[in-house]
Amino acid sequence: MKSTVETLSPTRVRLSVEVPFEELAPYISEAYKSVGQQIRVPGFRPGKAPRQVIDQRIGRESVYAQAMDPAVQANLNKAVTENDVNALGRPELTEVKPIEEGKPFEFVVETDVTPAFELPDFASLKVTVESGDVTEEDVDKDLDSQRLRFSSLKTVERAAAEGDFVVIDLRATQNGEEVEGGSVTGMSHEVGSGNLLDGLDEALIGMSAGDEKTIQSTLAGEQEGETAEVEVKVTQVKERELPELDDDFAEMASQFDTLQELRDSTRERLETQGKTGKANEARQKTLEALIEAVDLPLPEKTVEAEIEHTRGHLQEQVVQLAGSFEEYLTAVGKTAEEFDAELKGDVESNLSQSIILGRIASERELEVSGELMTAEVVRQAQQRGVPQDQFQKFVDELRTNGGLQQIAASLRQQLALEEVIKQATVVDASGKELSEEDLFPGRAKADEADVELEDAEDKTEE
Repeated sequence: MKSTVETLSPTRVRLSVEVPFEELAPYISEAYKSVGQQIRVPGFRPGKAPRQVIDQRIGRESVYAQAMDPAVQANLNKAVTENDVNALGRPELTEVKPIEEGKPFEFVVETDVTPAFELPDFASLKVTVESGDVTEEDVDKDLDSQRLRFSSLKTVERAAAEGDFVVIDLRATQNGEEVEGGSVTGMSHEVGSGNLLDGLDEALIGMSAGDEKTIQSTLAGEQEGETAEVEVKVTQVKERELPELDDDFAEMASQFDTLQELRDSTRERLETQGKTGKANEARQKTLEALIEAVDLPLPEKTVEAEIEHTRGHLQEQVVQLAGSFEEYLTAVGKTAEEFDAELKGDVESNLSQSIILGRIASERELEVSGELMTAEVVRQAQQRGVPQDQFQKFVDELRTNGGLQQIAASLRQQLALEEVIKQATVVDASGKELSEEDLFPGRAKADEADVELEDAEDKTEE
């Protein structure tokens, strides 16, 4: 086989391949075997008819035509490897000559390729993340939210205010006629929540039990967007009563006996969440800084193909779950143009990330360990609620549909990004540089535990 490469652009090449006729023998033999199984020739069992008979029945050219696809695929793969072409997406067959007896088989393909680019000095990257420090105000706010879960409602003899709960009757009419399904009685509603009719919360403020009022509002459901007159009657006003923040509350709401213990536990939980959030923000912002620092032309056809694939997949999901795609766009408040622009940006960002981190992983010779791979598969199984007795089936399905390869590729990119983070400068809002423990919370303790386990195993063996 001979092949040549012609560069069409920084992101696309043309491969011209010539295969000597004698190297086509395996593909031609397989084609004769396949055709022989499909035709019936009197006097011969299926698959046993000689080539001469098959040629007479359907023509040698038809058999050679069936050998072309596997011959193209196999020799294209050889040409890509021999010419060190980093192909992206699906190669496009632009020219192919029929197989002829005794003559070389020639074909031409064009394919997008990973462009050449320079990686920045990782130490030159600098990003700033939120400080994430937990204040007493943060602890108080969290404790207040815990108190809300144990609150109760008490009927009061006063006008409703924001945050109160009211029991109301509603009746919607248009031109004096009651709207079908537009009446409800005894509905509980939190004033200020904004989850009912437009203008309702503003009308309820200042109303007491027994008060009535009529407002103009837009309807939902079948009459969505239409205006109607809505009669509002308040039958009860209730205020939320919060439990006292004391030791009794701590004992009721948690496993702790004192409020101080609950405060300490709350602070510790918030600090842990803050560390995780800070580390995740550092990863995302470092990745963004890395992509921005690389001058990377993207292959247009690969981007277009990925956009079409992603859009088609999303549209299928939307149609199955929520009706038409137009209704989905209305629900999320986007025009088709805005959706396409956002999708294009996401695809380009993901492709840039894959190319850049893939290059770093290759240069640093980063490989995903079996332990890391297993841990991630287990995590995904738990996240999806896979029962323990179905775990092996889950793994087999991942293996069959390419899921394991996707997980491995994602983990390899994560390892590459960590290499960048370790060299980049990451500071918090106050300008303090984050330590490795800040960037990879819990990593040091996990490594220490592994070392202790290895030491214990060594001593046991001794």
